Amino acid sequence: MTGYLLSDAEAVEAYRLLQIEFVDLLRTIDPSAGELPVPHCPAWTVAQTCSHLVGVPEDILAGRMEGVTTDAWTDAQVRRHVGESLRELADSSDRTMETFAEVLPAIPAPVNSQLVMDAVTHLHDVRHAVGRPGSRDSLAVRVGAGWLLDRAENARPGLGTRLAGCGVSRFDLLRMLGGRRSFAQMDALGLDSVALAPLFEGAPLRPPPDSIDE
Repeated sequence: MTGYLLSDAEAVEAYRLLQIEFVDLLRTIDPSAGELPVPHCPAWTVAQTCSHLVGVPEDILAGRMEGVTTDAWTDAQVRRHVGESLRELADSSDRTMETFAEVLPAIPAPVNSQLVMDAVTHLHDVRHAVGRPGSRDSLAVRVGAGWLLDRAENARPGLGTRLAGCGVSRFDLLRMLGGRRSFAQMDALGLDSVALAPLFEGAPLRPPPDSIDE
């Protein structure tokens, strides 16, 4: 690991605050928004993306970790909550977090930060889909970006250092390294997409072929 990961305490607090933000968003957007497509996750609707966010802590608590992070694992989370409204998904998240909050501090680094990275990435996918941007300088964004910088530094020594000091915001780094910005968007930020391309080879976090404006 490198020096880009935030502390365990910050990762735990980031996930807790993120779940509060997630539930608040679900309870304040139009219920029909659940059927909207998610441009950053084109195979999913808003409700399906939220089902994944609800399903991850459920699976951790239930010990359903076989195939973790694979399409089969995430698809099972979506199927489990099929037909639920956004309000029902919010209620499910609230119930799960009562128990998950006790388990979360025992999840070691860097997995705890990776958990935050996945959740905050998908929350901003949903925010984009429903036209509710915000929380771009949250603790969760900083924890998630820290995990991605750590990953970049471990993959190519010196790369994380260059990215951290390039003047790009932690939100932009989160979206870029998390596969939410096209190579053209990376170049527009003043970065070298050719040099960054190897980071995404064989990884589930792949840039979209076409730019998605945020």
